[in-house]
Order: sequence, then C-alpha cells, then structure tokens
Amino acid sequence: MYIILGIGTAGYFAAKRLKDKGSRLTLVDIKPERTDSLRDIGFDNVVEGDITSRELLKKLPIEKAKGVMVLTTDPDLNLKVCRIIRQISKEVPLIVRGGKQEANKDFEELEVDDVIYPALAVAEEAIKKLEKLEAKKNLERLSTIIHQATKGIAIVTQDNPDPDAIASALTFKRIVEKMGKNADIIYGGDIGYDENKALVNLLGVEAVPIAKVKNMGDYSKIVLIEASIPGENNSLPKEIRPDIIIDHHPYDAKKVSADYIDIRPELGANSTILTEYLTDLDFEISEELATLLFYGIKTDTDGFTRGTTPKDLQAGVLLYNKASQELLNKIETPLMSSETLDVLGEAIKNRKSIGSLLLANVGFIKERDTLPQAADHLLKLEGVSVVLVYGLSADVVHISARNKDIRINLGDAMKNAFGDIGEAGGHPTAAAAKINLGLFGSSKDKESLLKLAEEAITHRFLKEAGIEEKA
Repeated sequence: MYIILGIGTAGYFAAKRLKDKGSRLTLVDIKPERTDSLRDIGFDNVVEGDITSRELLKKLPIEKAKGVMVLTTDPDLNLKVCRIIRQISKEVPLIVRGGKQEANKDFEELEVDDVIYPALAVAEEAIKKLEKLEAKKNLERLSTIIHQATKGIAIVTQDNPDPDAIASALTFKRIVEKMGKNADIIYGGDIGYDENKALVNLLGVEAVPIAKVKNMGDYSKIVLIEASIPGENNSLPKEIRPDIIIDHHPYDAKKVSADYIDIRPELGANSTILTEYLTDLDFEISEELATLLFYGIKTDTDGFTRGTTPKDLQAGVLLYNKASQELLNKIETPLMSSETLDVLGEAIKNRKSIGSLLLANVGFIKERDTLPQAADHLLKLEGVSVVLVYGLSADVVHISARNKDIRINLGDAMKNAFGDIGEAGGHPTAAAAKINLGLFGSSKDKESLLKLAEEAITHRFLKEAGIEEKA
C-alpha cells in the first residue's frame, strides 16, 4: 500500500504509474472535484479531506504503508504534513515535493528520505533527453561514414589487444556487417595473456596481424579502437588519419583527429560504449557478443572494482543475462603458459620494496602481456599499493604498473616519468609504458643494457612518485 497526499498533476501521474504496476493505493486530497474525478477513472481508495489534519492522517494506514508521498505545490504545507507523519511513524519511507533547494535543511531535520525539486527534476529529465538525442545523431553520423565505404573497413586495435579491445573490435565488426559492409580486425604486437588467447580461441575471433597487411590503402575507412592517436600504443602508421576513433583512455584533444570521435575517459571500459551502440541501434545482442563484452568490461574494471561507473554496471547487468556462463568460466580459468610462470617467478625473485612501492625486473621476455599478469599478482602482496614490473624484449623496454593508492594517478605518473623518452599512459589504477632503445638495442651486452635501463626506470618513477630513493 502506497499513500499519496495531494493529488495535483504530479500526484495524479505518480498514482497512475503505480496503479499501472498493480500497486494498492490510498489517495488523499481536499478538493471534492478531484476526489470525485479520481473515483470516476477507477481509483478505489480515495479520501477527501485536509492532509494537514492530524486526526485524518492518524486514520490512514501510515505505519503499514510501503511509502508515503507528499506532492502538493505548497512547500510550507508539505513541511507541516511531514512533521505530523514523522510523529506518527519514524520508519515509513517518506518522499516530499520541495520548493527552493535552500529549504532542504528543514526536511533533513525531519529525516525525510528524499526531496524532489521540480526545477532540478525538469533539468535532469532535459539532460537525459538531450543525451539520447545526441547519441541518436552521433550514430546517424557513424552509420553515414560506414555506408560511404566502397571497399573494406580496417578496425585497428591497440597493440597487444586485451579483452576490452578484442570485444570492442568484434562488436564494431558485427555492426559494420549488419550495415552490409566488410571489415577486418587488425592488431599490432601479440595476443598474449593466457585469458586473451583462450577468449580468441574459444569464440573463434578472427584478427589479422598488421605485419601481414600489405597496404592499408586497400581499406576505404580506418577505425581506431582503444587508442586515439596513430602510432601511439597501436601500429597504425602515423601518417594515416583514421576516419573513426572509439576509446575510453585519457587523451589530448589537440592531437586527436577523425571524422567521428567518441572518447569517454570517464567510463571503465570501451566495451560499455559498444554495448550502448548495440542497444541504441536496436541490434540483438548475441550470446557471442554478450560474453565478449561482459568479459571486456569485467577485466578492464578489475571485476567492477576499478574506475567503474553506473553505465559500466548497467551494461554489465544487461550482458551478464545474455552471456554464456560456461564460456566465461573456460576463459577465466585457462592453463598458465610456461612463459607466464617464468616471468612471474622472476618478478617474485627480483622484487624490491620501497615503502608500499614494489619494483620488479623480470629480465628478458618473449611476450609483453606476461608483465601485467605478474603486476596483478604482486599487487595482492600484503603492504603493497603500487607495483612496477619491467622487462626487455628485443630493443624495447616494456613497463607495466598497477596501483591501489587513491592518492596516485598512475596514468599521469607513468606519462610524466617516461613520456619524454617513450610512450606511456593509462588509467589511475593501471598503466603501461614502452621505451625504444634505438641504437643501444643492437648492443650485444644485454645484461649491462638492462641494468642501465633498470636504474633509469627506478630513478624516474621514484622521482615522479615523490618517493626518496634509497642508496
């Protein structure tokens, strides 16, 4: 049973919504023409009377009600009614229509559960409508660009694509195919990480290493996924301007250029954006895409605990109900490769602690994606809040970092520490960098080279993190 006191326009619409849901209601208003009208249109329990009357309110089943709403247009009258209701029951959920927001303190003292301010409610509704309209216009623009493709479309992901990048790329490919065009997923580096390999193999994701692409000019449209600047954390040649960019990493607007740009650093995962595309386009979300997208969001938000927004959670709930739980279980529990085990062993053996910061030099690596796996494991150690793991592959030093110290923005710290000598960036809790050794990479004395790199990496990061370096 819900009780609504004051049945003007707002009260009527609230009553109608609740009645449509099958809820039992008691409606109270002082005007007989209103109460008669409510009875005529099918409301059963309608009471005519003064809602400021203590005697009247005591007769109502307030203590047994699921909730009480006071919705007249007179804030002072509403306040008076709330005082009486709270004298009758301290527990019943109470929602009231307010006037000026500065009067909120009076309602707080009465422990009113929520105060609705019409001006704010209208503004919030207008913003929601505007966001929906903007999303619709953006997707119309995106659709136009896709339909302009006379040849294939290249979907280029970040290098060494993670589940979020793989899921986003495959979803975009499915959108392109639904619009009658062909697309290839193209990536640089390797698909490492045991979970990533399991995901690609189990779901049969087809992706082309960029080294096998003879000429990017064979594609009429270029899409950049999980990256925003050609050549930075991706293998798209720097001279190529993408037509479409979809990303969720922090970016420099002055450096980003495309006909269609959708970059949302506030989101926890790129897969959230692609899930929104599917729903806004009214595309049916298959079990395949639901599984991929859900896993993409889950991994990029570290199980919905890192940088997660309400939109990420909403997408996660939608996808979870459509995903294959059997496939998710197989993806999340793959066999660990010997390379991953070796790197993790080196990271544990060579770890160095400076306060809550842990650094680990793992030496020479074959797969870059073994580094974040090692960093994830080391972050679980007691007393550790920041982890930096690094190793040498050919002539490049790769660095992976993880953080649970809310005072540190790891993405900014990595960019400030290594951005001037390589590529670096990421999120506040997860970031990476790579430093090309150039001519020094040809040196045969790799051990000495790695020692020098270790000293430079340690010194630069400690200085940026504001931690005193031990002798």
